[in-house]
Amino acid sequence: MKHRSAAVLAVRCAVLWLALLCSACASLSDRQRERAAGIAAAARSQAVDCAQADACALRSPLYDLGDQARAASTPEAPRHYAVILDQGSDALLARLNLIRSARERIDLQTYIFDKDDSARLVLDELLGAARRGVKVRLLIDQLSAIADLEILAALSGAHENFAIRIYNPSFGKAKLNYLDYAGSVLCCFRRFNQRMHTKLLLVDGRVGISGGRNYQDDYFDWDAEYNFRDRDVLVAGPEAGAMATNFEAFWNARRSVPAERLNDVGRTLLDGGVPAMPVPRYVRPERVQAAKEDANDPDVMRTRFVDAAYPVNDVRYIADLPQKHRRERRDDDAPAAPELEALIRSAQTEVLLQTPYLVMSKQAQTMFREMRERQPPPQVVVSTNSLAATDNPVVYSMSFKYKRRYLREFGFRIHEFKPFPEDAPVDYAALMPEGPPLASPGGGASGGSGGIRGPSGSIGPSSGGSSDASSGETTRRLQRTESRPSFLSSGAGSEPLPLKRAGVRMGLHAKSMVIDGQTAVIGTHNFDPRSENYNTEAAVVIDDAAFAQALANSIRRDMSPKNAWVIAPRAKPVVFSGLDYSLGKVSEALPIFDIWPWRYATSYEFRPGPDCPLPVTPKDPAFHRCYVSVGDFPEVNVGPKWLYTRVLTAFGAGLVPIL
Repeated sequence: MKHRSAAVLAVRCAVLWLALLCSACASLSDRQRERAAGIAAAARSQAVDCAQADACALRSPLYDLGDQARAASTPEAPRHYAVILDQGSDALLARLNLIRSARERIDLQTYIFDKDDSARLVLDELLGAARRGVKVRLLIDQLSAIADLEILAALSGAHENFAIRIYNPSFGKAKLNYLDYAGSVLCCFRRFNQRMHTKLLLVDGRVGISGGRNYQDDYFDWDAEYNFRDRDVLVAGPEAGAMATNFEAFWNARRSVPAERLNDVGRTLLDGGVPAMPVPRYVRPERVQAAKEDANDPDVMRTRFVDAAYPVNDVRYIADLPQKHRRERRDDDAPAAPELEALIRSAQTEVLLQTPYLVMSKQAQTMFREMRERQPPPQVVVSTNSLAATDNPVVYSMSFKYKRRYLREFGFRIHEFKPFPEDAPVDYAALMPEGPPLASPGGGASGGSGGIRGPSGSIGPSSGGSSDASSGETTRRLQRTESRPSFLSSGAGSEPLPLKRAGVRMGLHAKSMVIDGQTAVIGTHNFDPRSENYNTEAAVVIDDAAFAQALANSIRRDMSPKNAWVIAPRAKPVVFSGLDYSLGKVSEALPIFDIWPWRYATSYEFRPGPDCPLPVTPKDPAFHRCYVSVGDFPEVNVGPKWLYTRVLTAFGAGLVPIL
């Protein structure tokens, strides 16, 4: 055993040594870094396409909500408008329209920024705004920044009104390789895991959008293989000032490094100067063109957003500061987790919670146990992912491990999102790629029959990816999960599991909450240990009954039988039910060898009929008459269905703090 430990230590030291050696070889000297920054600065265009005071901004009824809210506000009585952005394509349209309507400044902060259709469209719109005289600042977390040195170098020297910075770059680089990842994990694990998960688009300090969405096709219902069921909130009014203050803190943080000063981007500049932006090669150019046209249409903006806006008063933007990542920090440097906990603890009747990753810290578990002891306790209803829908099976395994605890000890009612929801807020027709649907060999995620279904019926199977819709092939591996970093890989840390039937799959990614039908929360916080301890997070809290009801309706729609399975205790066996429960509980408590095969709970599907006209709760006597068990991992096609997740459950408990 000692020899094995010594060997492992030796391998780790060798990998770390190689990583540091390679990094040192690739690092620029201070003089080279200044030269690279000078090359970028000298290349930046100073030409401005517009001489008007408003920078030739698009007239937009959506942008005007900010002015209307400000005009109606006083310091003692602020007024706001708030819009729930449920549908992905609408969330993209709102962003495009606001960017075009900007007159002074655009600040964009995000965790993932890709170079696919939607991301490139947004990027070009930002550059267009800069050219007409708007100051644009783009801040991206390094772990998921644009993985193209040519594009980053081009952006660094694009225009004097455009600036791009990368947050917390390991080894001073934008793009990491295998050795970089390994070295970062071995030498500076905590810093490597400290990510800027905050997401914000702020226009002129008047209108802001925050929520779960990153900049990648699968966040806007544009991916041909897998899309996130996500949610943002648009806020117009004085609280946008708090958003601006928080962004400023991140922009000026020591860990926010101008792209041109990174080693690999700087080397690109030194070797060839500022390259031209690559010509966009859109997978579906007709869809891009349609989005551009809709974003210019005031009637579309009015119908989809302005008419759907709620006039609200009490709005708070709760956001961690970059100081959360310092070794010594004050309590007010990281307000998101404690303030959200205080909101949950304040519940008297119900907590409606939606999170893609149901993994709880010890502090959260203590909170829910204490709430359960109240008389009467508030009901906690949870919307989360199934194994079939999740983008991260490793994280799901931890949720699966503790289902007995969640149901029995915390009193949760859990609904797990299906991979092919029949009534999600999505444009089902837009999910289908061009060309004939193809099935891949072996019946994995693209094999078999079936497909995503909408209100009008089946939309059919597809194996389309994100790069060549006509052939139905995926030619690049997407970073779909926000649970990275993976330990020794520069690619996605985890991938969705293969399913029994084909189709454009969906997975839950929204992070929202409603307290007592009165207080609504939409943000970036996953309510998990990583969000509490490692990531910076943000949330918009709105205390308004009408808005909270609208959000609750949206979450309950995701929990409906068409869109989710119910998690409930199994029917008790005739004999040894007490022994089975006790042994399962003991096995669950073991930190490593949780191998008891019979679990306390499983997934159920509602079967309506004359005696079951409406869904009932698991505690209703009619539950087992109206619901049928569909197994622990419905829809998943992976060997013995339970094997993969059971192995992770048995041996992965130690990963909980970073999942």
